[in-house]
Parts: sequence; structure tokens; C-alpha cells
Amino acid sequence: MRLRSTGVALAAMAALLALPAAHSAGAAELPLSQGRTATSSSDENAGTAAAAAVDGDTATRWSSAATDTQWLQVDLGATATLSKVVLNWEAAYGKDYKIQASADGSTWTDLTSVTGGDGGTDTLDVSGQGRYVRMYGIHRATQWGYSLWEFQVFGTSGTGTASCDTANAAKGQPATASSTENAGTPASAAFDGDTGTRWSSQASDPQWVRVDLGSVKNLCKIDLNWEAAYAKEFQIQASTDGQNWTTLKSVTGASGGTASYDITGSGRYVRVNGTVRATGYGYSLWEVAVHTTTSGVPPVQGGGDLGPNVIVVDPSTPNLQQKFDTVFAQQESSQFGDGRYQFLLKPGTYNGINAQLGFYTSISGLGLNPDDTQINGDITVDAGWFNGNATQNFWRSAENLAITPSNGTDRWAVAQAAPFRRIHVKGGLNLAPNGYGWASGGYIADSKIDGTVGPYSQQQWYTRDSSVGGWTNGVWNMTFTGVQGAPATNFDSGPYTTLDTTPVSREKPFLYLDGSTYKVFVPAKRTNARGVSWPANAGTSLPLDQFYVVKPGATAATINQALAQGLDLLFTPGVYHLDQTIDVTRADTVVLGLGLATLVPDNGIDAMHVADVDGVRLAGFLIDAGPVNSDTLLRIGQPGAAADHSADPTTVQDVFVRVGGAGAGLATNSVVVNSDDVVIDHTWLWRADHGAGVGWDTNRADYGLTVNGDDVLATGLFVEHFNKYDVLWNGERGRTIFFQNEKAYDAPNAAAITHDGIVGYAAYKVADTVTQHEAWGLGSYCNYTSDPTIVQTHGFQVPVTAGVKLHDVLVISLGGKGQYAHVVNNTGAPTSGTDTVPSKLTSFP
Repeated sequence: MRLRSTGVALAAMAALLALPAAHSAGAAELPLSQGRTATSSSDENAGTAAAAAVDGDTATRWSSAATDTQWLQVDLGATATLSKVVLNWEAAYGKDYKIQASADGSTWTDLTSVTGGDGGTDTLDVSGQGRYVRMYGIHRATQWGYSLWEFQVFGTSGTGTASCDTANAAKGQPATASSTENAGTPASAAFDGDTGTRWSSQASDPQWVRVDLGSVKNLCKIDLNWEAAYAKEFQIQASTDGQNWTTLKSVTGASGGTASYDITGSGRYVRVNGTVRATGYGYSLWEVAVHTTTSGVPPVQGGGDLGPNVIVVDPSTPNLQQKFDTVFAQQESSQFGDGRYQFLLKPGTYNGINAQLGFYTSISGLGLNPDDTQINGDITVDAGWFNGNATQNFWRSAENLAITPSNGTDRWAVAQAAPFRRIHVKGGLNLAPNGYGWASGGYIADSKIDGTVGPYSQQQWYTRDSSVGGWTNGVWNMTFTGVQGAPATNFDSGPYTTLDTTPVSREKPFLYLDGSTYKVFVPAKRTNARGVSWPANAGTSLPLDQFYVVKPGATAATINQALAQGLDLLFTPGVYHLDQTIDVTRADTVVLGLGLATLVPDNGIDAMHVADVDGVRLAGFLIDAGPVNSDTLLRIGQPGAAADHSADPTTVQDVFVRVGGAGAGLATNSVVVNSDDVVIDHTWLWRADHGAGVGWDTNRADYGLTVNGDDVLATGLFVEHFNKYDVLWNGERGRTIFFQNEKAYDAPNAAAITHDGIVGYAAYKVADTVTQHEAWGLGSYCNYTSDPTIVQTHGFQVPVTAGVKLHDVLVISLGGKGQYAHVVNNTGAPTSGTDTVPSKLTSFP
């Protein structure tokens, strides 16, 4: 929380005292912007989000970061003819700014410009059309950012003003209440259309009554007919799920009787939430009538089909093997193509199949437990397409099923971004390609392998919360946490780092069938876990109609509208170009991708922002940087976020970032974590070293992962090739279990990466101010192909203090293409020669 000077604070108080009085119900023209989806260039903190400027509440506000160029925009939902914009500034106002309109959220037209503004309320007449309207700040009037109590846009919708239906959408619908005075005053009596019956509550504050409209509807007005026991203060609220509520109107100083209130918003559930009674009795309503719009932009509906790229099968599906083979033939070598596919296998037994998985192909069982979907056959990843080299077998996955391999051992020869989750292998598992060529994986979690796991040529691997029948070998870095049957630590002489338990873990959400109904299971958090989470399956199930099922062609505006309604997101396989940042603001929102669904931010926007709230789950998607530089592809929490989320942390699982490869891409930061307590469970952040649009400045990306939040945990962290620090950790009490890195191949020379008298940016940098940090199983490799004479000072840089500890750390020169002088800071032997022998430290300091 920032602290302002006394003068600014007094000005803020004066602004509060001068706020306009609330309009009487139904007396004022409703802004087109009220309750619509709003986004911004930045938010000062979680309490001043963009939505607060269009909520109709003059006690809430949006405020930006403290820099000059900032903007706030609102999506009106449809093209409108614009007539007026009203800006109600807080003390931190804009001195110079523009009002702009756009048809698509990317190309903007100036409607008017303000220079020398003096704050207060600016009422601006404008003329033009657009679906999106924004305030574009040029110069601030104070040292703070821009801050608006309300941003109101007036005009006429392009489809005509939506009419407010005179019918009562709530009549006869199911109703509930926080309490009833007695059996003769039930909640249903307030929605029965009979002014001779009433609901009344117990005599305490707060109390509420609510109605279920049956589906999400656009709301325009509510009529209240109070009995003598009325509410002096109350809110009218809406919800899509009956749990998370949005306040559409706050009323103070009410006088009872009959009153009507214009509202803007959407929801399936509507409630009157009483906070202050006017009498010594409870709250009592003869009738509540809810009115909905009959035209305009309809609310986004949840549920529905899974789109064209999800292939749902059962054991009786004709030509099942051919379906797998057809997709594999297309995807086997399509490393940077647009194809995205998800196979979903209904519970049952599948005999004699071999599901070969190419790029951007996922296979999952639809049972609640892995053993509900049995494959007598194989799920195979090999490297024939690349002459037996598995180091580029990226972007594919297998999840939530059981395999009895046809020859006793399944082959899963993958590289990065290829998770193997929640699998029961009734046999062995071979992690190397046919012929034992190079391989660079990999990740296993929540899985049982009854037989032996053979990594063979795999350079590194991380396994979490699983069980194995045995483990044959390792090359450089094999790390285990919470794995029954894992080999003992031997890093001084071998590749193994083993921790008995995982400190905090929560498995990835997954789609399953409950009978014939699709649901998403959201597993619960575990602490000090060991072994698999199933079949106990602690967690909750969410119905599919709680999700906006995003399909190819969906717009960012619709995605944000769905989030604003309180829906979760299920991205079906596809490539989604975004013209506005996806804003996740609600606690416990689930954003789940199928088939490596890919988000591409256009025109330099950030792809996704997550507010500093509890329990958001991000899982199963790829963010691919666009050709115009984005500041941050994924941001979790606003700058300065400081809320405690330890009981319900945000988790980031199988979320991958790519900069370049599919074409030129640019992003200053790939992932920035500002929130506390975040758990990053398997990610690969990759600045491309091959493919299209690759070059030192062509796909420039300075930072991979930046952690500013405290108590953040990373398990399975793969970050490669960034121009500066691959990982920069500023937060306190951070922990990392397993880290794999390659430095940027294409550094042109030592001068290009020299800073502060140090040659090369550390792969993993803990800020000098940090006093507590701990990490296990870390490896950085150099392969300076543009200038093999580069000698990097160190792979890891950390403050030398008792609270900062590294365990089992190595650096490697790949074939002598560059060298490391030290492992950590100025400690550890240099690498040398071309034999690819690691230099190690078992502990630092």
C-alpha cells in the first residue's frame, strides 16, 4: 500500500467529500459502459482494478502504476454511436490525456484531447463510433498514477438501446434466504407475484434473499416492495454460480416502500443483501421483481460441446487406431505448425492400440481415476522424425489413464514441455528414443510405474509425488521429491537428488465424465506429500456449465466477458490471437487448456494478467509471443502485491512460454510473479534457439522468470536461452526443486553479455537483498555457438548469507562451445575441454 504526502491525502479527502450524490433510482441515463468489461495498462494494486471505474460505485476506483503513459479501456459489447464521456477523477488525475475509440481494440481513433486538465469531473462531448473506448493518459498531474472513481461512456448502442422487459423474470423461480422469521414467511413468498405474502428474516444483520433465474441473463432493473421492516442499507448483487457475487448497486439511506433501481450486469442468481435494518425487526419484502434486457449483447453461456479438435472415443469407436495414426502423421514433425489435438478416452478397456503422439497432441482418460481407462497397448513418443534425436520432442502430454505395455515397457522419449501426469504404467517405462540417441526431458507427476524406469540417455529429469518400481540410471541431474522407490541421493558421485516429500503440491485440474456429464476435477492442496494423490482424490468437482468453453475464433473480448460473469475458462485445442489482455480477477478461477491451446498476444499487449487473489489455477496452455514486443506475457499479481495466499495458493502447471521459433517474437519478460505463495509446478520458458524468427535481437527476450513475491515455490523449472537472466528471484523465502537451463546459444560475443564486470548473466540469480532462499537439483549448460570462446563467469549468482542455500548444483559446457569459470559466484571448478563433463557443488555456501 503506498503512502501519500499529507497534501495529496487532504486532496483525496476533499475529493471524497465532493463526490456527487447518488442519483435517485431510475432518474438518470445509464452509461453504456456501466458493468461492462474493463481493462487497463496497469493496476496500482488488487483493490484498484479497472472494473472499479465502470461499476457505478463512486466509492471504488481504478488507479494505475505511477508512470505517464497509461490507459483504461471499456468494451461496450457492440459498436455504439458515442455522444459523451464523463471522467470522475480521484486526486491523482490526468493533466494531458485523450479519449479514443476503436472497433477492434487495437486500432484507435482520437475523439477528443484534453490538455492542462485540473481534475474533478470532466464532462466531454464526443462524436464517433466504436465498441471500445479508452482514456489514454499522456501526462500525470501528480507523482502518482492516474485514478478514476468512474469512467462513463454515453451514447446509443449500434443495435439500438436494449429494452428492459416489463415481465418479472424472477416470478415463481427457486428462492433461498439466509434465514426466515417463521415457516409462514419463506423466501419463495417474495417471488410468487402475490403482494399479500412476504419473506421476512430473523432480526439481525446481515441477511439476504436470492432467486435463481435458471440461466445467465442480462439484468436491467429490480423492483422492491418492502413491508414495514425494511432495509436502510443494502446491495443488489448478481452471480453466475451462487457463490461469487458482484454488487450492481449499493443503496444507503433507503426509506422503504416501493422502489425501482436501474442496474447493469448479468447473472443467473440475483440477491438483495441487507446490511443495516431500519427497525428492530428483521428484513421483510412483499415482492422482488427482476427485469432483464431483451436485446443487446447476450451473456456468455457456459458448457456446450468441446469443439472441432477434441476427439472423444470409447472402446467401440470404429477405426480407432486409424484416428491416432492420422493425427500422428500430421503432427509427427510439425514442430511449429498450427495443428492442436486432444484425444479423450472414455472409461473402459482399449485393446491393441498404439497411440503415437506428435507435436501439440494430448491424450487423457475421462475417468475420475487413472485405472478407469485401461489401455492394453502403448502410448508412444519416439524420435524417428529427427533421426533418433529426442531433444526436440516438445509440446505433448499424457494424463489420467492406465497402460499395460504390449512388450512390457512403454516408450516416452520426450524433451521439455511434455508432462506425464496421473498415469499408471503396469510395466516399465523407457525414457530414451529407439537407438538411445540424445534426449533432454522431462517431467513425471502423480504416477505409478510398477516396473523400472529407464532414463538411459536422458540428460535430466524431475519426478514428483509418484511411485516407481526401480530407476536404472541418470546422466547429469535426476531429481525426485515425494517418490516412493526413488534412488538415494548421490550427487557427489552421481546424478541423484532425492527429497522424501514435496513441501507443497496440488495436482493439475482435469476433465472427466460423471456418468454422461462432463466435469472438471480441481484437486486439493497437499503438504509434505509422498506418493500419488489417487484414488483418494481430495478436491472439488465443477460442472462444465461453469466454464466458458473457448473454441477457435473466440475473441479476447468474449473471453474477458465470460471471466467478468464469473465463468472459468476451458480452452479447446487451437491457436488464439488476442487483441486485449486476458484479465483473471476472481479468486479460485480455473483456466485450463486442452491439446496445448496456444495464446498469441497481438500488437504488443500482455497475454494474461492474474489479480492478487486466492487460488487461481492456470494449467495446460502455451503462450507464444507475437512480433510486437510485449512487456510481460504472463503476470501473476499486480506490482507490490502482498496478500497472504498460503492457505489457497495460485498454481501454474504445464503453462509454457515460447518466444520465436514459430516466427519472430518479442517479450521483455516471459513470466513475472508478484503474488506471494504461488506454486509453479512444471513450466518451460523458452526463447527459441531454432525455427523461424530467431536471432539475438530478432526474438529478444531479456528475462524468463522474475519472482517478486515471497514464499514462492517452483517444482520442475525449465528456463532457457534468455538474453539476460533466465531466472531473477527478488522475493524472500523462495524455493526451487529442480532447475534445467541452457544459456543463449546466440550471444554474439562476451561484450554483449558483460555487465557489472561479470561475463554472462547467471542462469539463476537471487537478488542481493534476499536473506532466505533454498534450491535443490540445479543445472545450467552453455552452448555458445556464435562465439565458442566465451567464458561465462558463473552459472548461478546468489548473496552469501546463511539463509541462502543451494544443494546439488552443476554447470556443463556442451562440447566445448563456451565454458564456465565457476559454478556459483566465484566458487566451483571451471568447466574445460569438449568432453561435456559437469562441474559440481553439493552445497553452497
